[in-house]
Amino acid sequence: MERKEFIKSIIMGTAGITTLSAFESFTDALPAQETLMPVLFIGHGSPMNGILDTEFSRRWTKMAEEIPVPKAVLVISAHWFTKGTKITAMDFPKTIHDFGGFPQALFDVKYPAPGNKLLAIETSELVKTTKVELDHDWGLDHGTWTVIRHMYPKANIPVLQLSIDYTKNAQYHYDLAKEIYALRKKGVLIVGSGNIVHNLGLVAWDKLNETEYGFDWAIQINNKFKSLIKEGNDKALINYKDLGSEALLAIPTPEHYLPLLYTLGVKNNKDEVSFFNDKAIGGSLTMTSVKIG
Repeated sequence: MERKEFIKSIIMGTAGITTLSAFESFTDALPAQETLMPVLFIGHGSPMNGILDTEFSRRWTKMAEEIPVPKAVLVISAHWFTKGTKITAMDFPKTIHDFGGFPQALFDVKYPAPGNKLLAIETSELVKTTKVELDHDWGLDHGTWTVIRHMYPKANIPVLQLSIDYTKNAQYHYDLAKEIYALRKKGVLIVGSGNIVHNLGLVAWDKLNETEYGFDWAIQINNKFKSLIKEGNDKALINYKDLGSEALLAIPTPEHYLPLLYTLGVKNNKDEVSFFNDKAIGGSLTMTSVKIG
């Protein structure tokens, strides 16, 4: 196999190579870019956004048109909470329907994007503070595929997931993210997928069909979070429990918030920050999303 063909096969996840010693690693086979890939935090909201033409899903599609085409996508999803840190390392990750009570059409969706073993290995070796386990059982959960299928509907770009270790605190996740910063230089799009304000227990179900509806406390804390993000005050965002009762209402459990810290962890001092899909829905949820770089 000629070098050009081999590199192409790596990018498409079909080379079948399982060790770095056999050939060059995935990222070494790709030239470093002059500019860094941007980073995204996506408020993914309801799984139905995965199949419906909504203002949120349309903005995901448009975002993919505005940024460089990535060599691969690495997603930190709110829906893969594990003991220890894992990364998907299979050739073709399965589509996971990790929800209930939705129309059959949502369960019928398959997003057949390839994975990439070499990128999984490369990413695991970038992280020195903990062991990153190569996982062959998970796949792409709805925090990933409901968003990425709108961005890259041809499913021709490798997609991997990095899990969130539920035994660790917020500072740990922010620091771990810094160790994978180098992936931005190699054309890997890093995406955190969750929701900044996410309290299902307080959702106003009768208001979900409204275009925008947020409780006062949800709007106030969401604005506070945005201000801190723009200011680059990552310390306050890491210590979100110190931001008052509104923050605790917004983040009753951390899984939807922690993906934001991963995206902040791979930000540098020169990156510009902007927001999109910046709306509250159902009273206690915000779809606010962040573009870094």
